[in-house]
Amino acid sequence: MTDHATTPGPAAHQKIDTTVPHSARIWNYWLGGKDNYPVDKEAGDAYSAVFPGIGTVARSSRAFLRRNITHLVSEAGIGQFLDIGTGLPTVDNTHEVAQRLDPRSRIVYVDHDPMVLAHARALLTSTPEGATAYVDADLSDPDRILAAAAETLDLSRPTALILSNILGHIGDHDRARAIVTRLMEGLPSGSYLSINDGSRGTDADYERAQDAYNETGAVPYFLRPVDRIAAFFEGLELLEPGVVSVPLWRPAPGSPTPEPIGEHGGLARKP
Repeated sequence: MTDHATTPGPAAHQKIDTTVPHSARIWNYWLGGKDNYPVDKEAGDAYSAVFPGIGTVARSSRAFLRRNITHLVSEAGIGQFLDIGTGLPTVDNTHEVAQRLDPRSRIVYVDHDPMVLAHARALLTSTPEGATAYVDADLSDPDRILAAAAETLDLSRPTALILSNILGHIGDHDRARAIVTRLMEGLPSGSYLSINDGSRGTDADYERAQDAYNETGAVPYFLRPVDRIAAFFEGLELLEPGVVSVPLWRPAPGSPTPEPIGEHGGLARKP
């Protein structure tokens, strides 16, 4: 049976602010999408003027997620996904990749942005055998997320938690780690954690562009040193090759040797 569910939350009562740039809309712009406004294009262009490689970062992040999901479904036998910080629908969303490989896959998306909520219907297309749902909730409320996800997912079964370019919005590292720990506590043994985020200490232009963006009044995003990204996986079983620049995470066989970028991630199993 196909589920098309949306759990309302704080974003349902917010208005879309088109006067301040927004990370999800800028990311959509960098990926070639159309769900953005002039203020987002202006901010995106200003960012890429300082760091022209940001488009590569955006595309590499999406490709990393696609390879993660492919491994999880095809090799690890995972059929449930909790994707927090969904962003605006683009190409190869989590449910599209997972359900191409296993039509029975069940996916819950979580975000708290009113524009993402407005486009949630594009994320709720599912195969008849599987299910998709959208939860309007903030990453800082993991208990609400787990409770709402349980309406669609069987959280007694292994589930993949996806945190793609979202933890950087939580500047306090200890708080971010506590949130990840609480979310993984709500998932059983055999579950997986997929994280990728922008990294500090790898590209000076990237850091300058991000620091300038954080001063625009938009919700800031903080690049983290690679060792702090790796710290999110403590207590879990990291899959090879560990926490690496995302193009280096299991690139497609026969593809050209990828160049590392300032975006690091990994995939780990809960023992």
